[in-house]
Amino acid sequence: MRRSTALPLPDAGPAAAVRSDWQTLNKLLPYLWRYRWRVGVALCFLLAAKIANVGVPVLLKHLVDTLDLKPGDPRALLVVPVGLLLAYAGLRLSTSLFTELRELVFAKVSFGASRQIALEVFRHLHALSLRFHLERQTGGLSRDIERGSRALQSLVSYSLYSILPTLVEVALVLTVLGWRFDMGYVWITLTALVAYIAYTVSVTEWRNRFRREMNELDSKAHTRAIDALLNYETVKYFNNEDLEAHRYDEGLEAFRRAQVKSQTTLSMLNTGQQLIIALSLVAMLWRATQGVVEGRLTLGDLVMVNAFLIQLYVPLNFLGVLYREIKQSLTDLDKMFGLLEREREVADAPGAPELQVREGTVRFEQVSFAYDPKRPILHDLSFEIPAGKTVAVVGPSGAGKSTLARLLYRFYDVGGGRITIDGQDIRQVTQASLRRAIGIVPQDTVLFNDTVGYNIGYGRAGATPAEVEAAARAAHIHDFIAATPQGYDTMVGERGLKLSGGEKQRVAIARTLLKNPPILIFDEATSALDSANERAIQAELRSAAQGKTALVIAHRLSTVVDAHQIVVLEAGRVVECGHHAELLAADGPYARMWRLQQAAQQ
Repeated sequence: MRRSTALPLPDAGPAAAVRSDWQTLNKLLPYLWRYRWRVGVALCFLLAAKIANVGVPVLLKHLVDTLDLKPGDPRALLVVPVGLLLAYAGLRLSTSLFTELRELVFAKVSFGASRQIALEVFRHLHALSLRFHLERQTGGLSRDIERGSRALQSLVSYSLYSILPTLVEVALVLTVLGWRFDMGYVWITLTALVAYIAYTVSVTEWRNRFRREMNELDSKAHTRAIDALLNYETVKYFNNEDLEAHRYDEGLEAFRRAQVKSQTTLSMLNTGQQLIIALSLVAMLWRATQGVVEGRLTLGDLVMVNAFLIQLYVPLNFLGVLYREIKQSLTDLDKMFGLLEREREVADAPGAPELQVREGTVRFEQVSFAYDPKRPILHDLSFEIPAGKTVAVVGPSGAGKSTLARLLYRFYDVGGGRITIDGQDIRQVTQASLRRAIGIVPQDTVLFNDTVGYNIGYGRAGATPAEVEAAARAAHIHDFIAATPQGYDTMVGERGLKLSGGEKQRVAIARTLLKNPPILIFDEATSALDSANERAIQAELRSAAQGKTALVIAHRLSTVVDAHQIVVLEAGRVVECGHHAELLAADGPYARMWRLQQAAQQ
């Protein structure tokens, strides 16, 4: 089968156009709206915590003023300060209490929304076509999903726990300063805040390109590492451990250089921020000190102004980091939403009914198909697989044999003509019902990194251990499994690497038998096996196909001599069709292939 990646189809090309931050936030809102009452309660706790926090400097002022007494003053030196100290402790406790309550109430919002989006992305990725999954890079894709899920929690956390509380506190502090003193304090504070925020935003925007470059290089290095580990055996076959380590190190070195650039610009940002804070503190305290000297303000007022400034600028110290993280979280979220927006190349028709399999007759009617319009694979191809019969498709490599299986399974849609099951066009029924009706034993069986029992039971979710064992017996793999120390709990390793080719094929047959579909596809199921294993498994395949509609795709003709009909493909066209004996007697392409393979075996 030939495959080209030149055709830019919907779910193979780039994701949607880059969105603005507001558009990304707008995409996020529906996930938070379902928790709106929790958000409301959390905001109430936030307001209460900030009111208590702003009350602390005010109470501190009264405490200092109360202690500013002349020697011998007969006023209650113990009762008033003790009461104020208790009130001060109460406000501090209230601030922490309301903050913790806010986090407790809001935890379900951020974690729940993150879970919902991650699950939607996971489901959507499984709904995308085979073309997307043949072209994706697993390491980079997993990184995007991981960062996107974490970004939602970070975005919500930073917004509700840092940015919004700071804004509320700024508003409350400015109100107290303007009401208690004069507008000069308000203008100094506002000027400093505007300068601080403008500087932070502009420098952080400039720094974002270094951050983006750093993330891209991180994903690239991670993808190289994952790819090398997935192809562990190939690396070993060619003694290329040093080559792979060098390639990975190249990625890590580029990532390190980007990290250094990012850190250098961060230091510049922090220095500028501290300069603005220092100048504003000097201006405010100078004004307050003058007020105390002139008798317009008390020592308590000076302490209160100082405490307000500290409370404001401590969270603002992290504004650069927060802004950068929020921008990065929005970028990561946008990438994940971009995955959700990739259109399905193969989608169910609106209101599509379920496939109804009565007999199981499969027809290919004038089917044409191309992965790339410039390189057609199938040309006006027609043949029938009668109900309960086995039809084999043979031909040279690249003739389009495996493409037939992918079209029948609807991994792709035909370009022309149609494929029907009992007269129903498979494009007009749901994909789920179509795939329930078809079982496949592929050429390369890939197993989950789990137990043998799990991999066989995967054929039908919820199957009992007895049913799994019965399927294993029918596939003649039960004795092998029973002989292992852990039996059906034996781990098969990543992609089933702990099993031999024959054992993996028997597992594939067992889970297909457990699924028990009316239509079967054997896609060169024995081509990777030796002759002894091939003969043994051929018997199991014939047993599995008994009474079912079966499409057998084969390269070795000796495996299909018993088929009810043999279809010969060349360059995507049917050139011959008939029984084994008839095709030999016709002395056409099939007979020539037969003689060549027999001579090669001898």
